[in-house]
Amino acid sequence: MAGVLVTGGSRGIGAATARLLASQGHDVAVSYRSRSVVADEVVAQCREFGVAALSVEADIGSEADVIRMFETVDEDLGGLSHLVNNAATISPQGRLENYSLERIQGVVGVNVVGAMLCAREAVRRLSTASGGAGGSIVNVSSVAASLGSPNEYIDYAATKGAIDSMTVGLAKEVGRDGIRVNAVRPGLIETEIHAAAGEPGRVARLADRVPMGRGGTAEEVAETIVWLLSDAASYVTGALLDVSGGR
Repeated sequence: MAGVLVTGGSRGIGAATARLLASQGHDVAVSYRSRSVVADEVVAQCREFGVAALSVEADIGSEADVIRMFETVDEDLGGLSHLVNNAATISPQGRLENYSLERIQGVVGVNVVGAMLCAREAVRRLSTASGGAGGSIVNVSSVAASLGSPNEYIDYAATKGAIDSMTVGLAKEVGRDGIRVNAVRPGLIETEIHAAAGEPGRVARLADRVPMGRGGTAEEVAETIVWLLSDAASYVTGALLDVSGGR
């Protein structure tokens, strides 16, 4: 039985998605860049549901790492069934005029180039035109793609706009090859990403701007991702689905 690869699966939305997939009987692989102990904890939680699970160290911005990651899934899980293209990076809040070249290249290298490399490797395995069994790709975007994130992280928002475009284009490109491609666009979600950007209390500060009056949880986003992967969404492709409480 092939497994689902969740990139950036050691924390937040990725970890919640991996656990939910495991609870539904899917074998799971989670990638991580540096937090091996946390990734192994997620793997242990997944195995409690009686499925096969493994963690793979990989820098999604490195083509060699991406190829090795997919080859590991092939060898250890018997192939790929679906991809959750979740891994992303963010830099501290700031204005564009203060961004360094290294910052911009780092964010784009993981969030855009890395996501495209992962999608490429998934298509090569899943496409019925290449002998695959078909499958589904869910890209994790952000409502930042529409909001722009001024004075915070325009670079991150721009990369998510690129993910939206890739989702729509790739869905049309591989629709007859047995592959569905969709994106979820989380809004203000309680994860560690806010601390990574320099403001751990960002959700509390902005919660009143959300029509539902609160931030969301990683588990709520995971439910949407897993639905998009499932046969219940069999006629859904090219969709950009906001999970944002109306924001």
